[in-house]
Parts: sequence; structure tokens; C-alpha cells
Amino acid sequence: MRAVCVIGLGLIGGSVLRAASAAGRPVWGTTTSEDDAAAARADGFDTVEVDEALRRAAAEDALVVVATPLTAVRGVLRKIAEHAPEAWLTDVVSVKDPVAAEVRSVLPGARYAGGHPMAGLSSSGWAAGSGELFSGAAWAVTLDEDTSLEAWREAAQLALDCGAQVVPTSAAAHDSAVARISHLPHVFAAVLAATGADGGPLALSLAAGSFRDGTRVAGSSPDLVRAMTEGNRSALLDAVDDALGRLGAARGSLASTGGLKSTVDAGYDARRYLDDLLTSDRTSTTVRLDATAAERLREIGEIGGRVVALTADTAEIEIPTAA
Repeated sequence: MRAVCVIGLGLIGGSVLRAASAAGRPVWGTTTSEDDAAAARADGFDTVEVDEALRRAAAEDALVVVATPLTAVRGVLRKIAEHAPEAWLTDVVSVKDPVAAEVRSVLPGARYAGGHPMAGLSSSGWAAGSGELFSGAAWAVTLDEDTSLEAWREAAQLALDCGAQVVPTSAAAHDSAVARISHLPHVFAAVLAATGADGGPLALSLAAGSFRDGTRVAGSSPDLVRAMTEGNRSALLDAVDDALGRLGAARGSLASTGGLKSTVDAGYDARRYLDDLLTSDRTSTTVRLDATAAERLREIGEIGGRVVALTADTAEIEIPTAA
């Protein structure tokens, strides 16, 4: 099994290190956080400084996983270019187009496919991580025109080894999707938390499940939230405009007729569709990993399909019947 070198040992990077190790891969990591490094070593994991980690990655032809905030990616890629310029490379950053652009600029010789596991917590750091964090989760792995199928397979196999299911997609399609289901919820959570707090102690003392659930991610590190949302500015603006249009329609209806039927019904139907997708039966199919595979895999990702296993020359797929 290919060795894995993880750069950044917070919640996601630390969980990747644990999960890859549990799958039987040789692993080591590096981080600028002395606390995370000490905690990882205390838990028995090999943690070294970045130059040593990358020299070892080059010597062992390891898969390097960038698990830092977007703002730190360029500096990390420069380090990789210094020590392992042709490395197998993936990342777990929550936006993909900006990372891909940095890789093309700084590390053009890398064998790269972007990744994004759709799992997390509002807490952060090594102590928050778990080897089971990705179990059953979706893990996007990007497959663009300049992505080699071999690089995609390496990133996809890591996701599978970590217990996730792979969603093949392009970087642009990924960023558009997560703007709506990840980054916009962070913005809404911040707005909702601040609006609730404006109601004073009485309002907050009455806050129950809907408010706590709706504001959970507002407890995430502000620096991490800013990095992911601001890094996906263009796609997030589209999602915010859509949401503002819906809020404006809801306000207009409430002001003119006192009713919110259209807004509430649309949300109910959308939530039911989500539940149907998550719980529906799945049909199985196989995609041959040949010259036409990339387009077919992206099409499967678009309709909610997931790769659940890889063989030497095929990808085993499950597609929800509700799609």
C-alpha cells in the first residue's frame, strides 16, 4: 500500500493520518502546530519537521496530502516543489479551483488530484480528530481535463481506505456545489447567531434545538471559516444571491399577505428530496477505467453516484434510485 505523508495535523489531516494508518498504510505527518505535533506523537504517530517529511515522501514515492487552510497552501506547495516536485499529491481543502491553480503554478510536475472529504466538526485540532470521521461520508475527488487517471485513482483509493465513498467531479462543479451546501450554511449560521444574540438574554435563554442546530457551525474557528468562504468567493456570491432572492420573496409575501406558504413548502420539498437521496435504494454499475472513464465518472457524480470500490481496471459505482 502506498505510504501517506500528511501536511497539517488538525481535525481533518489528523483524521486522515489515523484512518490511513488503520487501513494498513505507512504514515507520517508534519505540522506547524507544536501542540498538534506533540499530541500526535503522544498517540504513537510519526511526526517530523516538514523538510524531513517531504524528503521521505520523495524517497518512498508516497502520496502527499495537503491538509492546511487555503491561505497556507502556496507556501506548502513551494516546500513540496523543493523536496518532492513529482510527488503523488492530493489535498483536503474545502475549495478546489484555487488549489488546482496553485498546483499548476508552483508544482506543475506533481501527479495531482484534488480531494475534499465532506465530514467535520465545529471543533478543531488533533484532539478533535478520529480515524472513524470519514466512515460512510462523501469524499469529492476531482477529475479535470488535466488530471491523469492514475493520480485520480491514488486520491480516490486513499478516500476509500479512510472509509469514505468517492464522488467524482470537476473542480468548478465541486466549488459551485459546496458554496450552496457548506459555505452558505456557514454564512447563514453566522447571521442567525448574530440575529439571535441581538434579541438579548431572553431570546438566547429560550433558544432550543432549531437555533442550536442552525448555528452549530458558527462555533467553528473564524479563521478557518473565512479561509473557506472567501476562497470560494465567486461561487458563494451566486449562492448568496439565490438565497437573498428567496429571502426577499419571503419578506414580500409576509409583508403583503402575511403568508409564507411558498417559502416553507419549497424548503420542505427540498429537505424531503435530500432525505430520499440519502435513504433510497442504490443500483450498482461498473465503469471501466479507460480513456473514456473521466467523462463517465463526472456524469455519475453529477447524479449523486459514488465510487465504492476500485479494482485494477474498474470503478464499482452505486447510484441512488431517487436521483
